[in-house]
Amino acid sequence: MTPDELPKSAGVPIIRLGDILLTGLLDDLDDKTALLFTEELTERIATERARGVVIDISRLEIIDSFVARVLTELAGTGRLLGAEIIVAGMRPAVAITLCGLGLGLTGVQTALNAEQAMARLGWRQTAVHARGRRPHALR
Repeated sequence: MTPDELPKSAGVPIIRLGDILLTGLLDDLDDKTALLFTEELTERIATERARGVVIDISRLEIIDSFVARVLTELAGTGRLLGAEIIVAGMRPAVAITLCGLGLGLTGVQTALNAEQAMARLGWRQTAVHARGRRPHALR
């Protein structure tokens, strides 16, 4: 496989909501995917001038030391670019395992879920409209 044949995207969706980027890790990351994801997210933070990023990890049942390092480095890189990065949705078993391994994700902000992370970044959801319209987010 030549460099031109390598994938240019990690295949991890990154959604922009105003000046917030929302993404989620759906599966465990291999080394190549993690590097592509880091590069893509960092580029999006810079080009879209994101002030916040939420990384939802609620689907991950395991976080190994490599993914823990990737998340820690992403948080540091985001801070350098002026964005606040919050890792949301960590399962209790994952948290217990990380602490047991001495991987406390130093410098990484966490939230119980993506909604809490978005609220911490200044987003709030309005109540359902009385006429049955769908709720929408306000800033």
